[in-house]
Amino acid sequence: MALSYFGISLNLMSAFGFILVLGIVVDDAIVTGENVYTHLRTKDSGLAAAIRGTKEVAIPVTFGVLTTIAAFVPLGLIDGRLGRFFSPIPAVVIPVLLISLIESKLVLPAHLKHVKIRENHDSGGFSAWQSRFAQRFEDAIIKYYKPVLQRALRHRYVTVATFTGVLLVMATLVAGGWTRWTFFPTVESETATASLEMPVGTPFEVTDKHIQRMVSAAIALQERYTDPDTGRSMITNILSSTGASRGTGGTHVGRVQFETAPREERTIDFTITGLNKEWRELVGLIPGAEAVTFRATWFRPGAPIDVQFSGNSLDELNSIGNEVKQRLTTYPGVFEISDSLSDGKEELRVELTPQGHVLGLTRNDIVGQVGQAFKGLQAQRIQRGRDDIRVLIRYPIDERKTISSLNEMLIAAPNGRLVPLSNVATLQPGRGPSQITRIDHYRVLNVTADVDKEEVNMTVLQADLRAFIDSLVVKYPSVRYTMEGEQSEQRKSFSSLITGLIVVLGVIYCLLALPLKSYVQPLVVMSVIPFGVIGAIIGHWLMGYSLSILSLLGFMALVGVVINDSLVLVDFSNQHHRAGEPVETAVERAGIVRFRPVMLTSVTTFMGLLPLLMERSTTAQFLIPMAISLGFGILFATLITLILVPTNILIAHELGERLRNALGLPIRMDAQIEPRPEFQDLS
Repeated sequence: MALSYFGISLNLMSAFGFILVLGIVVDDAIVTGENVYTHLRTKDSGLAAAIRGTKEVAIPVTFGVLTTIAAFVPLGLIDGRLGRFFSPIPAVVIPVLLISLIESKLVLPAHLKHVKIRENHDSGGFSAWQSRFAQRFEDAIIKYYKPVLQRALRHRYVTVATFTGVLLVMATLVAGGWTRWTFFPTVESETATASLEMPVGTPFEVTDKHIQRMVSAAIALQERYTDPDTGRSMITNILSSTGASRGTGGTHVGRVQFETAPREERTIDFTITGLNKEWRELVGLIPGAEAVTFRATWFRPGAPIDVQFSGNSLDELNSIGNEVKQRLTTYPGVFEISDSLSDGKEELRVELTPQGHVLGLTRNDIVGQVGQAFKGLQAQRIQRGRDDIRVLIRYPIDERKTISSLNEMLIAAPNGRLVPLSNVATLQPGRGPSQITRIDHYRVLNVTADVDKEEVNMTVLQADLRAFIDSLVVKYPSVRYTMEGEQSEQRKSFSSLITGLIVVLGVIYCLLALPLKSYVQPLVVMSVIPFGVIGAIIGHWLMGYSLSILSLLGFMALVGVVINDSLVLVDFSNQHHRAGEPVETAVERAGIVRFRPVMLTSVTTFMGLLPLLMERSTTAQFLIPMAISLGFGILFATLITLILVPTNILIAHELGERLRNALGLPIRMDAQIEPRPEFQDLS
């Protein structure tokens, strides 16, 4: 219903939103159901257990869902192309979570009141197996988790220092470049495309000859990658066109494409990137080509390297562009280096002679008169029916074909005299750019290149290239430069993400402060956020993926998800402490009693993402880094929640009491509330 209202189709990203929320949506139901089950074991009636169990966790569960929603909102507010690309995800996740909140508070308890707990399981069957499994699970909690928790609570400052040290080491590995960073990973497509651009005016026959050479190389690959058992080639279709390429026309452009078998149907192991590289090597150099590009990626936010220079002098732009292109050739893994000022057709450039200056002529005067003589001066427009006929005055066609006619052409000087063109100007042959682009009245030149991101560390490459350009522009003070392409999208995305992260953290803090009625405990709950990032980074190592913008989007979603379990645990501890238990006992009880729901919510979230992590299809490769951040971040955050959060609760309580004693304030007596029903004594 929400997708229909917002005009979003069921596409790749909205489908990913459903997969993403699949494991998250059951978290509040697990916490509610587990608490109702605990009440059922205390001999409460089904109706009483459903009501009391739901009410006890209603506030933390509700605010846990709200914090998750707050974390997903920035994904729909990212600037640039990526923002439009990812906006369907929160459009799916947020309505699902809101509806799940209603379901877990009203519908689920109505079902759970009918649950019966059998006391005798000697008869065997599935219920007996369930009972034995649950009992062994609880025994394992007491045997393994409880001693670890007690030891961590006794040495709480050492525990916090240990986790903080691990966090600093991980931050160092990322900041120092030991963990690879790529703004946007190379997502392989199932189609490879080669585009050719020759100088403007190149005859069709010449361009088509080179296109057929590309087709021959593709056919050779088709034969090379044929399964000998089935006789089926992994390259299924080849398409070529001359005179059109990516929406442009002209006899100087062409394109060749080939399609491969879907990733999951291939019987020969290969990558489309490697196949594309082989194709490039088979084609080799094409003499006279302005640009030859080979693409095999599913989505590109821009060129990996795109340096835009701006200035008034085309000569200076050409000079600095050539130096940058020369520098790019020294980097391994950088290829398809080109610039936007490609040469056009041959032209004659008009330069004034000293006599022309004396007569008061300018270059614009001469070029204007030559244009009128050769291109034509409109003398009259005649409307004939529906046709508009324009009458031009110009030289006869024979005189427009010779250079001698141009040199002998009479030019009108400002004083009215007519002088031959050869007396006031010289004609210099050359080639001019096919087009000149201006931004803010300045001429611009873009130097672009592609990068093999599997071989090149983009962070190191970009830093070295920027240092070289900074030293280069000193020689050209009138030239400025900006980094465009991927780096431009990176600036826009990072700006949006940083702003969104600050706002999200502020909103989450406020949402947590309301149910906890504290300014300090929200920080205890939020302490799991940076440690969840550790799990996300380790997950990228295990899965063999580089960190990317997709990973950061997973981090953003992780921020809201990881604090749900922490909030429930802190709230449980608070209720027991207010009921009269010492804070140490309340914290230990909270960890033991809440171990099962915390573990279940984390495992279900990870299992919901596991099919995507294991998916081999081409489109899934685009989404896997985000799923890695969320899935593995949740698993590691579970350890943090069960060990570090109880430790932080004790530290916050201890520091608070010391501060009150130092200020001479009376010791705070927590309000006594009606004691909660006794849970099973797990000790």
